[in-house]
Amino acid sequence: MNIQPNTKLFDVLEAYPHLEEKIMSLAPPFKNLKNPVLRKTVGKLATLEKAARIGEIDVTEFVNTLRREIGEPEMSNVQEEPSITWQKGEPEWIKGQPFDIIDGIVMLSQGEHPLGKINQLMQSADAGQFVLLKTNFQPIPLIEEMQKQNYEVFHKIDPQNQEQHFTFIKK
Repeated sequence: MNIQPNTKLFDVLEAYPHLEEKIMSLAPPFKNLKNPVLRKTVGKLATLEKAARIGEIDVTEFVNTLRREIGEPEMSNVQEEPSITWQKGEPEWIKGQPFDIIDGIVMLSQGEHPLGKINQLMQSADAGQFVLLKTNFQPIPLIEEMQKQNYEVFHKIDPQNQEQHFTFIKK
């Protein structure tokens, strides 16, 4: 297995179980990976890139540290998650800067549902501002709930990463 930023944590730990302690020391929020249930759920959702972001460490440093541990050569230009690009036909308002960005994958992996956080943010947002929710699926019940509350909602899949979903919620 070749360790890359988009490699899932679960796959790394299955192939190289001895990296568990190294990952936890570099990204302490992932210490819960010792729990077999969390390892299967969070590990299958989270990539090394996401683990680095959650652990607030440089993606290149994180990936290269793991690569060194297994004898792989370092990577030079590790690219982080692509920025969101506006495409023709999408609402103009999603071009702006989000009021806040919520990582739904992380919240769900921690047993939290993003709805409460989004409701809280939307109460303090000004008219015209939007919140961006990042997930790995289309959150249809959440979208429907936001629409019931008369918020404008737009969902799209990242064209460069089909597992990355963006849901924009505008006040």
